[in-house]
Amino acid sequence: MDVQVGGLLGLIILALDIYAIVKIVGSGASTGSKVLWILIILFLPLLGLILWYLFGPKG
Repeated sequence: MDVQVGGLLGLIILALDIYAIVKIVGSGASTGSKVLWILIILFLPLLGLILWYLFGPKG
């Protein structure tokens, strides 16, 4: 049962990471800023997602 919960949580984090990356690409931020945020999310999926939500490019 723990494997199912962990798998579901991983799938949710993956979906949220993909959403964040799509929002980053569509934002008005500079290219360098976009690349940096995408790398942060790819290398630190959960922490990167939280940081992007708090400090990432808006709009």
